Amino acid sequence: MRAMPRSLSGRLLSVAIALIVIAMLAASVAIYFALHRFVQGQVDGRLDGQIFSVRDALRVAADGRLSLDPVANGPPFDRPRGGWYWKVVTALGALRSPSLGTKDFEFKEPPPGWQPGPERRPETADGIGSDGEPLRVRLQRFEIERQSVLIASAAPLHALWGPLREALWPVALTLVVLAFALIGGVVLQVQLGLRPLARLTEELHRVRTGKVERIKGPQPTEVMPLVAELNTLLDQNEANLERARRHVANLAHGLKTPLATLAIVTEETGSDPRLKPLVTMMDRRIRHHLSRARLAALGGPERTRTSLAQRAADHIEAFGKIYADKRLVFKNGVASDLAVACDAQDLDELLGNLLDNACKWAGKHVCVMASASGSRVRITIEDDGPGLSDQRAAEMMQPGHRIDESAHGYGFGLPITRELVELYGGTIMLARSDLGGLRVAFSLPAAL
Repeated sequence: MRAMPRSLSGRLLSVAIALIVIAMLAASVAIYFALHRFVQGQVDGRLDGQIFSVRDALRVAADGRLSLDPVANGPPFDRPRGGWYWKVVTALGALRSPSLGTKDFEFKEPPPGWQPGPERRPETADGIGSDGEPLRVRLQRFEIERQSVLIASAAPLHALWGPLREALWPVALTLVVLAFALIGGVVLQVQLGLRPLARLTEELHRVRTGKVERIKGPQPTEVMPLVAELNTLLDQNEANLERARRHVANLAHGLKTPLATLAIVTEETGSDPRLKPLVTMMDRRIRHHLSRARLAALGGPERTRTSLAQRAADHIEAFGKIYADKRLVFKNGVASDLAVACDAQDLDELLGNLLDNACKWAGKHVCVMASASGSRVRITIEDDGPGLSDQRAAEMMQPGHRIDESAHGYGFGLPITRELVELYGGTIMLARSDLGGLRVAFSLPAAL
């Protein structure tokens, strides 16, 4: 198992290729032996036929010597030194094929116990030609006119291996092409077979990023139980999420309302001045931790998707009416397709705090811009108001500081905004705007 690839496709392909290679090797060996047997049978059949032709052509003279009818010397045994020979061996001498000329060929004699008989098939023996070339020899012993006659016919070994090689080359080429075709078919089969898993991974990614709520669409029979279990798990998580949201809302309502009342009473009665910062710090801490709890209940920012363009347009329209007496000119540079992985309530609080500050101090112009940068969305809100120095901008990020004590509010908008931005892994910066006022730039995670 350690040698197996980690991927399913790698395992399927490696096993299939190994089996195909083994099958092709086994087929090659089987085809080789089948062709060898066939070609050898063809050669042996020709040699055996020559033995019987010679036997039928033998004639016995009056003195007992044998002679041969010339009709027995047919091709290829009539070609000089061609390797195709025959020989008749008797006690009174020997007869040879014209192809031998004055030469002869040798072969291993049959064992002593080998008995003649026309019903027996010829035997095979190894032979050597006059020039030392290897021969395949077939032997048969007969009795003619009470004489024991041994007839041998020989063929060169290249007559066996030559046709065998010529037959094996196209067979080997065919097997190689077949192996590659089978491997290609297996690759295609694996890709088609595992494609539903790739689609399932894409659907799970869409669920995780909040683009869809459930895994939908047709699925193979084998994958349907898995999809059903995943959808059931998503239903359970949604129920748990709804309960967590209700708990967070109840906690927020139970804590924020008494704190707001305590802040008002402290302001109106002129109580101990130490109480006001404590109440404010408690309110800020509660906001921070409630935001974190809400974000965790939502399953993290990657599960949330909020249209930035729509929210920015709604806030610009609202603050245009609130500050209608200032006749502000708003510039909305947020693309319509921009979306952030941020809870809608948190985004409203971010845009509300920053646009409220911008409209409050702007002379005439307020500009909202946004652009995507990798996995983040960078948002800037600028105004043409008095602006801030670098030292004052740093002070403004601390709780309780505000630009002008005569203006309405306690100065907690920017610190709360910073906490929310940092909660989503972003940063916020204050700087001088090209319009002359304050420029607030912050980043949020982009919706996938």
